[in-house]
Amino acid sequence: MTRTSIEIASFAHENPIPSATKIGPLIESSIIPPFNDGERVLPDTLEEQIDNLFLHMGNMLTEAGATWDDMAKITFFVADAAASRAALNGPWVERFPDPASRPSRHNMQVPGGGKAQISCVFTAYIDR
Repeated sequence: MTRTSIEIASFAHENPIPSATKIGPLIESSIIPPFNDGERVLPDTLEEQIDNLFLHMGNMLTEAGATWDDMAKITFFVADAAASRAALNGPWVERFPDPASRPSRHNMQVPGGGKAQISCVFTAYIDR
């Protein structure tokens, strides 16, 4: 199988790593920071940072030929587990409205994120 690097316009790493990698039907993201679209600027609120993460994830899925239906798991790295969990639920249900068909989700509290209150990685699998 050929490995393909996925790059998106809304976010690019400064180091020589792709936004995500696709091998066959598997898509794995690199760490996704909550930067504003096309900038290396962090918004002030957790809600805005979450919106940015979902924007970047959606762009990666599209670039890889996938959709939200192909998402298998998202791990969020958060400064405040309780606040992040509550703030994530709205966007989560918006993208995954069927309780019988949602990806796995894990919130991992990590210390010292600075202004970044949340980041994430994901795994998707294209089964078609």
